[in-house]
Amino acid sequence: MPELMEQIVERENLIRAWKRVRANKGSPGIDGMTVEELTGCLREQWPRIREELLKGEYGPQPVKEVEIPKAGGGTRRLGIPAVLDRFIQQAILQVLDPIYDPTFSEHSYGFRPGAGHIRRWRRQSGTLRKDTNGSLIWI
Repeated sequence: MPELMEQIVERENLIRAWKRVRANKGSPGIDGMTVEELTGCLREQWPRIREELLKGEYGPQPVKEVEIPKAGGGTRRLGIPAVLDRFIQQAILQVLDPIYDPTFSEHSYGFRPGAGHIRRWRRQSGTLRKDTNGSLIWI
């Protein structure tokens, strides 16, 4: 695990993570920090945060909970992590994804880049056939 954490806190990986978080924008989390304010925060606090990550002592902030309207009426709850935590999560994802994604089943679609519900539907739609009675069956 220490080798992975060293990769996670490498400068190049962090720059890619910052660019991704900046591109995604998003609302402030519970601490109120915006994506624009992340750079200043990292300049001031990165040595401490890095050390906490390397020692396994870093803990994310609580997630801000909001309710958003649903298209059909009502609302649903949405959790918004702090911008700093999104940055750290992105840095971790960039290192772990290439290691673990190849081990997933080709039929596993959830929360994977390019493996969403449309790809699943297209793949599965090819497995439906009509039997001799005209009923749809899975092949």
